[in-house]
Amino acid sequence: MSARSPVRSRSRARLHLSVAGLAASAALAALVQPAQATGTPPSPDRALQKQLNDLVRTAGGPPGVIALLRQGDRTAVYRAGVADTRTGRPPRTTDHMRIASVAKAFSGAVALRLVDRHKLDLGDTIGEHLPSLPTAWHQVTLRQLLSHTSGLPDFSTAPAFIEILQEDPRHHFDSRRLLDFVADKDLLFPPGSTYEYSNSDNIAVALMAEAVTGEPYERLLGQLVYRPLDLGQTSLPQGYRLPRPYLHGYDVTPPAPPEDISEVLSASGVWASGGIVSTPKDLNAFVRAWAGGRGFLSEETRRQQRTFIPGAASEPAGPGVNAGGLAIFRYTTRCGTVYGHTGNFPGYTQLAVGTADGKRSLTFSINTQTSKSLKPELLAKVRAVQEDFVCALLRH
Repeated sequence: MSARSPVRSRSRARLHLSVAGLAASAALAALVQPAQATGTPPSPDRALQKQLNDLVRTAGGPPGVIALLRQGDRTAVYRAGVADTRTGRPPRTTDHMRIASVAKAFSGAVALRLVDRHKLDLGDTIGEHLPSLPTAWHQVTLRQLLSHTSGLPDFSTAPAFIEILQEDPRHHFDSRRLLDFVADKDLLFPPGSTYEYSNSDNIAVALMAEAVTGEPYERLLGQLVYRPLDLGQTSLPQGYRLPRPYLHGYDVTPPAPPEDISEVLSASGVWASGGIVSTPKDLNAFVRAWAGGRGFLSEETRRQQRTFIPGAASEPAGPGVNAGGLAIFRYTTRCGTVYGHTGNFPGYTQLAVGTADGKRSLTFSINTQTSKSLKPELLAKVRAVQEDFVCALLRH
């Protein structure tokens, strides 16, 4: 598809659902790869592998899936299906992919590391650092932005924003002006009174970080997150192209064959709320530090991070019972508790979690989108499989 070619009508209809979901093949044979590992791996779990095989054979399910489990210095990789339906190659841990709303954990990491450096405080307000934003928003605090209790209206559901994407999915937005789409709106509720997931929150977080440092958010990501964690394959692009090689993302709407939509949308329209591109390997390293890596955050900031709102779910919901903290979610499963974030974006659904001590981590990536409003039956199946993988992560 050329840069100027129109999105097919099926994808336009799907795109409308997918954009809302940001705030919210013909007989494809599964190419099954055995579990692979580095270090001293645990024995491959055939039951887990079978679940992935079944997932890619599900009608409307993903063409491919890859799960990376890390326990101490041991890494096990499970995969099924394909990263690219054209070539039939399997997913790899070094494939680039859109991590969707897991990017919110990265903006949280920038903000909380700045808190540790006394550049920001969780009680700092929009009015203090971003006075040009609507006066009605000025009392919203950094803490409320990170916990999705701010009341900021979600720019990604604004009719004008959606209209632009429908007309030109690759439109290049000024990422730092995304909140202009809702600047004429009042808060949806008094700050701190209600939990409501909003893409606007993390745009404001990134803008606050820029305001107090004088540095672009992209540079702050490099200084505070990428370099300390050696995330050499993680980036925040502005355009629609993905670095090669990449895990292709698909619109799967049977009986039509999967349609590659990996590069349909420009990342500029989601920026700090969902634009980061990473790999399973890099994402796993990040979530290990974010969930509990020693030295990544101070003990006091970590305590603040883990002040949870019961029932507050990420989008889409993760495995088990969900609760929301500061740019991190707690997932209480039948086998124990992990911490992290989920995300969905046209062509991708992500889970990245780790244990509270940072010693165990799991990333689980599929190359189609699902959410509570888009293929809810598939989401239920994915969550069940994710919970079994969490159990495997915790039991060895």
